[in-house]
Amino acid sequence: MDIIVRPESMERITTLELAKAFIDEQVKKIRDKVGDKKVLLALSGGVDSSVVAALLIKAIGKQLISVHVNHGLMRKGESEEVIKVFRDELDANLVYVDATDRFLNKLVDVADPEQKRKIIGEEFIRVFEEESSKLRGISFLAQGTIYPDIIESKGVKAHHNVGGLPEDVEFEGLVEPLELLYKDEVRVVGRALGLPSSMVDRQPFPGPGLGVRCLGAITRDRLHALREADAILREEFDLCGLSKKVWQYFISVPDMKSVGVRDGKRYEGWCAVMRAVNTVDAMSATIEEIPYETLYKITSRIITEVEGINRVVYDLTPKPTGTIEWE
Repeated sequence: MDIIVRPESMERITTLELAKAFIDEQVKKIRDKVGDKKVLLALSGGVDSSVVAALLIKAIGKQLISVHVNHGLMRKGESEEVIKVFRDELDANLVYVDATDRFLNKLVDVADPEQKRKIIGEEFIRVFEEESSKLRGISFLAQGTIYPDIIESKGVKAHHNVGGLPEDVEFEGLVEPLELLYKDEVRVVGRALGLPSSMVDRQPFPGPGLGVRCLGAITRDRLHALREADAILREEFDLCGLSKKVWQYFISVPDMKSVGVRDGKRYEGWCAVMRAVNTVDAMSATIEEIPYETLYKITSRIITEVEGINRVVYDLTPKPTGTIEWE
């Protein structure tokens, strides 16, 4: 496979005007390549896949078939936003699969982080295989490959692993309109395409989703508490402007309880762990200094609004020695 090299003469996409010129160029290339044939895309709802989807919809409309699999480990409102933006607003040809019960049933009593990752990854492949097999006449596979992916893999892109497609599914070719862009440029293109900030500026999210933040064996009640607490953290970071300053912030909830008091009675609940880090390359990370007033407000809301959580702590561990995620 040829190694793709970003042309030195390629202008950085930093403004909406440049992004619109890029979009016009890619729309023409996509139409010339695809013609009247169909394209398949695994739409996770992350930045890269969302921008690719919006770009392809602009170019070929309903010739694009996007498949969004909800594994029940998404952050609050994410799958709903994918449906709202792409099906309701952009009139996309979207296949939505709610596989929550299927995934969570597979994860019962599984506490080992690597085993959880393996189960979630393999089950996603199975679900995507099943949905892909129902579709007919797909000629191209679209992917959200961006330039750092190429750099990190030294020019070797494992396309057959993206989306978990069956090995016997063959395509005429790939459609990768973002392959020469950096992440910040992808975000500018997404804004030019009219995607909401909540989607374009979405922070990194692990493939196993909340599965690696619901520490230990996942239970539905603790997963629900985690999702609600994380939503409060994200809402408060948006309100105070920290979402613009912090690279990644989230809640983890360990499988342990501590004694507390609620309504004058003994109350055992889980502990919510806040984490907020900044990094350049994810190889090391520093801790963001959060104003006490913000920490207090987040804590107050979580322990009063989220059933099952009675304690909140802030993780001050940099990387190294800690990793960004707990699992």
